[in-house]
Amino acid sequence: MQLTHRQNKFKQREDLIFTVAEQLLIEHGDVGMTLEELAQELNIAKGTLYKHFHSKDELFLQLILRNEYLIYESMKNSPSHFDAQLNCLIHYHLDDAERTILYHNLEEKLSTIGGGNKQLFRKIYHIRKQRLKKIIYTTDVYLRQQHSKITVRDYLAIAWSLIFGGALLLNSSFYQRYLGSRETLKMSYFKQALEIANKK
Repeated sequence: MQLTHRQNKFKQREDLIFTVAEQLLIEHGDVGMTLEELAQELNIAKGTLYKHFHSKDELFLQLILRNEYLIYESMKNSPSHFDAQLNCLIHYHLDDAERTILYHNLEEKLSTIGGGNKQLFRKIYHIRKQRLKKIIYTTDVYLRQQHSKITVRDYLAIAWSLIFGGALLLNSSFYQRYLGSRETLKMSYFKQALEIANKK
């Protein structure tokens, strides 16, 4: 279905809002970023922001949802075999470690607050389940091929811990002084994740 000129303009503005909001969140955190600052950065009236969302929390959840779609699309466009899917997931999260940590922490915070955003949480969980279905299937095939005794659930939990730990390391100003090549580190995480299946 083709968008009208007005709808297209609305979507372009929304994409810009999300891009600028994400950058401000990375720079200042969710407490430090205000809607006034966001509107000023975009050079639009604060009221215009409310045409796209009703509150700051809703904006945050929309950003998390958008991120989930981007992960899903990235994996969908990668080759379907396990190595490629795992590599895609690692690079998505570690190429922009600040973003990974930001959205993880935001979701944890918003899930404890609750409020009237249950529908957005449902959308987030729905797209995540679609992505997990794919990775669960390819992981199961891989573990069977490796004759691994580890379960799919345990494998994915360990892999996520490895990826998130990598994101924290890459985002640490202290550890960045001691890191060598970031690409070498990412490749090391990829190899470690593959080797999990062979652990006794």
